Amino acid sequence: MDFSEVTVIAEELFAAAKLAPGDILAVGCSSSEILGERIGTHSSPEVGEAVFRAVAAVCAERGVYLAAQCCEHLNRALVVSRECAGRYGLQIVNAVPQPKAGGSFAAAAYALAPDAVVVASLGASAAAGLDIGGTLVGMHLRTVAVPVKLTARTLGAATVIAARTRPPFVGGVRAVYDEGLM
Repeated sequence: MDFSEVTVIAEELFAAAKLAPGDILAVGCSSSEILGERIGTHSSPEVGEAVFRAVAAVCAERGVYLAAQCCEHLNRALVVSRECAGRYGLQIVNAVPQPKAGGSFAAAAYALAPDAVVVASLGASAAAGLDIGGTLVGMHLRTVAVPVKLTARTLGAATVIAARTRPPFVGGVRAVYDEGLM
């Protein structure tokens, strides 16, 4: 399987979401779904690592924090850098993601990211989200999530869904909005 497509997916989302340095991108990834299996049944460390390396490279290049979501066995906790946890005031928890308890993607993030920690939640701080295989990352996004239609709708056999966020509209019929924030 060619994982260069992951880089294209990430770059397309970055462009659509207008992510800025210091923003958080929440990513959930089912290696089982990528391989055409039911989520949580065929965890693949090799697939998790390949996807992590590709997304992490795009994030690092642009100064965006990557938050790698764990599976439900770790309550959808996230792997982030210690710097990200400190900047956003995130609660660090004691867990080490494994392929069958946290997921291969999160396990790769924990093993490969410099100064990785696990946090209980992002507190709805993510500026954008990437869901590979039905992992349900929406809970980590800021209040108003907007779907992003990517060119690639799948990665392997997994469905790919992306979202960006925008500030909520406030005011009534006389309100004027900044088009640049939409």
